[in-house]
Amino acid sequence: MPVLNRIASYAEEMKGWRQHLHQYPELAFDCHETAAWIAQRLREIGVDELHEGIGQTGIVAILNGKGPGPTIGLRADMDALPIEEMTGAPHASKVPGRMHACGHDGHVTMLLGAAKYLAETRNFTGRVALIFQPAEEDGGGGQAMVQDGMMDRFDIAQVYGIHNAPNVPFGHFQTTPGPLMASVDTAYVKVTGRGGHGATPHETVDPVVALVAMVQAVQTIIPRNVYALDEAVISVTMIHAGTASNIIPEDGMFAATIRCFKPDVRALLKKRFHEIVEGTATAFGVTAQVDYDWGYPATINHEDEAAFATAVAQEVSGADAVDGNAAREMGSEDFSYMLEARPGAYLFLGTGPGAGLHHAAYDFNDEAAPIGASFFARLVERAQPLAAK
Repeated sequence: MPVLNRIASYAEEMKGWRQHLHQYPELAFDCHETAAWIAQRLREIGVDELHEGIGQTGIVAILNGKGPGPTIGLRADMDALPIEEMTGAPHASKVPGRMHACGHDGHVTMLLGAAKYLAETRNFTGRVALIFQPAEEDGGGGQAMVQDGMMDRFDIAQVYGIHNAPNVPFGHFQTTPGPLMASVDTAYVKVTGRGGHGATPHETVDPVVALVAMVQAVQTIIPRNVYALDEAVISVTMIHAGTASNIIPEDGMFAATIRCFKPDVRALLKKRFHEIVEGTATAFGVTAQVDYDWGYPATINHEDEAAFATAVAQEVSGADAVDGNAAREMGSEDFSYMLEARPGAYLFLGTGPGAGLHHAAYDFNDEAAPIGASFFARLVERAQPLAAK
């Protein structure tokens, strides 16, 4: 089953929606104008209920089917990134220093396209909850919407989401049961010693050598504490210290991103990180302050729902274009909070060759939007079908 014909007929309208959103990116929870624009499109589409301000600027819109039944949730994120755009496209961002570099404008468009089709056809029972979420990139909008009672308030029984995947073959879907994306934690370490002249290091307590030792030592956590088949990553991504070649500074800092899939591994990584930093600080006579930010949990697909989503994707793109046992990846995603609250699955949709996610030259491939919209629509019709006459 290819792209639904009715959704294919929306292609130009969807392209217009997406390119409008691309020009006016907003960050984190500050998605007020984006949410207002989406709400207006939903009113035009004819949703039965429109609920705004969930999780600060999130939206849940309800579509009723042609009979009683459960509620299925479909989610799109809508925030952008603090990146100066370099695409040169006619629809490039009009806001300096911000752009939709992760394709959330495309995600919103896919869900709006599915909403328009479902509002027109109503070939399903129960209800559809259309979820438009802020702050996926920074702030955990998925968690905020769940904590705001979204799942219970709208009686959502299961929930699904899609992320675009540049450089995956166009129209191909990828997912897997169980862990799909990693948890993400961030550590900031400030090291304080006693500064002085570079010519007299014996009169100082040098934070630079302590920083270097800590950075080297935390790299031993995974190979010497984590079972080799339990994937994990610790990447030190920042080191800052000093102002001149002849000055030993008073302090310095480093930061790291820490990722894995299992809760027990996650707890172990945090424990060993603290132990190594604190022990190294004692050895070098400095003090260390650790700010360990416990971030998004792993995105873990539910087995039955992942299999169901895979079957629906095969209807849309063909069996050869769907990998239902794809390799998991170390990126993270706050859809994980929704999957902790309800059964569901998350999938990637290939958009073909192009700049990668979070790159200043990235632009969502508009031709992929009808495919994603068709998947969402068919998912609803297959999950909550009308009784055969």
